[in-house]
Amino acid sequence: MDVSRQSKGIRWGVALTLATLGCVAGNVVAQAIAVPVPLPPNPPAVTKFFPLSQIRRGQQGVAYTVFQGTRPEPMGVEILGVLHNAIGPRQDMILARLEGAKPEYTGVVAGMSGSPVYIDGQLVGALAFRIGQFSKEPIAGITPIAQMLGVTQQGDAASATEMAQAGMEAAAFPGSATSSISTPDSPGSLIQPMATPLVFSGFSQAALKLWSEHAPAGLMPVGGIGGSESNDQQPDPLIPGSAVSAVLVRGDLDIAATCTVTYVDPKRMLACGHPITQFGPVSMPMTKAEVVATLPSPLDAFKIINTTETVGSITEDRESAIMGEFGKAARMIPVTLRVTRDGVQPEKHEPSESLHFEVIDQPQVTPMAVMVAVFQGLMQENGYSAQTTYRVQGSVKLSGYPSVHMNSLVAPTDTLPANLLAALALGERFTKLYDNAARRTPIESVDLEVAAIPRRLTAEIESAQASKVEIHPGDTVTVEATIRPWHGELRNVRIPVRLPANLPEGPVRLLVSDGGMLDRLMQPPQFNAQPLDMAATIEQLNSAHPSDRLYVTLLAPEPQAAVEGRTLTAIPLSMANVLAPLKDNKSMALNGESAVPMASLPMDAVMRGQQVVTLQVEDQ
Repeated sequence: MDVSRQSKGIRWGVALTLATLGCVAGNVVAQAIAVPVPLPPNPPAVTKFFPLSQIRRGQQGVAYTVFQGTRPEPMGVEILGVLHNAIGPRQDMILARLEGAKPEYTGVVAGMSGSPVYIDGQLVGALAFRIGQFSKEPIAGITPIAQMLGVTQQGDAASATEMAQAGMEAAAFPGSATSSISTPDSPGSLIQPMATPLVFSGFSQAALKLWSEHAPAGLMPVGGIGGSESNDQQPDPLIPGSAVSAVLVRGDLDIAATCTVTYVDPKRMLACGHPITQFGPVSMPMTKAEVVATLPSPLDAFKIINTTETVGSITEDRESAIMGEFGKAARMIPVTLRVTRDGVQPEKHEPSESLHFEVIDQPQVTPMAVMVAVFQGLMQENGYSAQTTYRVQGSVKLSGYPSVHMNSLVAPTDTLPANLLAALALGERFTKLYDNAARRTPIESVDLEVAAIPRRLTAEIESAQASKVEIHPGDTVTVEATIRPWHGELRNVRIPVRLPANLPEGPVRLLVSDGGMLDRLMQPPQFNAQPLDMAATIEQLNSAHPSDRLYVTLLAPEPQAAVEGRTLTAIPLSMANVLAPLKDNKSMALNGESAVPMASLPMDAVMRGQQVVTLQVEDQ
């Protein structure tokens, strides 16, 4: 071998080896330089605000949220930019990418909304929005803190200083404005509020379906499971990054919405970064919460949550945040539901057969919450079946007004079970109370006692006839009705009816019907009618005819007037002329025929149907 070539090859080998070693060393140095700086384990003890005007692409920050337990954990945040007017007019959104093993694994999680974001130890805002679905990166939208602090202006003027510290002008809350991203299910929207888990404890899937069919926007059940331990004392204080819950129902049944705390001062806290309901002023118990686990999912990741200690009341639910006040008690309505089985007295019940819970006093929620809770309570009994009939008795007490009474038999139909019908009827009564603009006093309590009868008790009115057709004024006539019970033999019932002594000569009709038909005759619907005052509404509700009676009604050829919830039958024509202007003012319904109840007969079933008997009045 040529010695010179060999020595040259050795020189090249040494050079390559040195170059390789240099590359390795360079990589080691680069890797050493790229080692991330540890994130601060806890939010700053003193809150300062980072101005929106100083937000720049590429800035690095840190956010805090609870993945498990009660202690917030840090995760990295990279600012991608500011989207102006993204949430609404003069309501900007900061776009950011979450960094770290946990957010990259779980993605953007329901219940994470409100997680505070800091840059250089100063509060920027709250994680509040998710971008699209099935995203391969955890990219989220941040509600600027100034927009959240604007919520505090609804209660007092203390936020003016905070706004100045934030270095920006807060946009006034647009109470009637609608945002293109305010509804999570709006079609075609790429920017959606992070879902707030609305956790139902003690409710079946059938009850959740009923809630979904009647819930207003923002109160749809979303991914989330959990429970309530309201008696548990949670030693960890609420700090930025803690989980916090707004309770709608508590007790033997629970409904709570949970998000994350953004800002805390000695008197109040801000959370969510978007609305839960956007009802404005509210009164909901504010509780601490424990995250049992965080469930990752590319479609619907969520936190599994237990609510714990009550620490105050949620008082504002606005476009940019919810606000809670520490130490303030929420206004709640106690509800008691006692379910007995046929022939069993209430005092002999086991405790498990009674439900005790409280619901918030909120027009958009209370009727629906009571309705769904009663539906669930009736269905959970061991004696429940699709053919169960219920005897519903109870009262709704209002401060300063007579109680609203309930006493009716509710039986299943071919398409609907009785527990659903009973719940819908109760919800309708609550809605009439809450929809009344004249109501100025709170509802104090709801007390219901329901007897479950393990069979279907319905009957149809098949035919009716009178003992005589030609009559004189003041005569007594016997009405005979043929009744067909469900899966039973035909039966005939007789009802004696004494006719008025002032009946005019000519044809007259008797209506044999159920209570619902009589109610519609006595209180005919009025298009664009003037709303009733509270006392008239209660009187109208209490005057409803029970469903388990058979009614005979005289359809007299005389005017009838329905005024302020009261029905005046067989009024003189002169009085009808005097009342006519009220009809023009939508204050009265005036009919040319009067429905005069003459007699009724108790039945052991829910009656359905109607028959008309025509009589001929002859002059004496």
